[in-house]
Amino acid sequence: MNVKPLFDKVVVKAIESEEKTSSGFILPSASQEKQLLAQVVAVGPGGLVDGKEVAMQVKVGDKVLYAKYSGSEFKIDGQELVIIRQSDILAIVED
Repeated sequence: MNVKPLFDKVVVKAIESEEKTSSGFILPSASQEKQLLAQVVAVGPGGLVDGKEVAMQVKVGDKVLYAKYSGSEFKIDGQELVIIRQSDILAIVED
């Protein structure tokens, strides 16, 4: 199934975090924080949002950091995805 977000929305997939600390302790999933690093899966076209013209700054494949309590989580074809507004993206992470 293909997801095409509308307006200034961006679909992201969390990048798996390490389950061990730097000292080698294994963290149970309940104690891990929500991952804020994700890869962009789909990008809306931008356009007129709330009376202002919005140009999209991210593209498919970008790694991004996004705000902790933003977006809506959903599952498609067994993948857990989050749809957020572009304004909830804090930074693009470059390798």
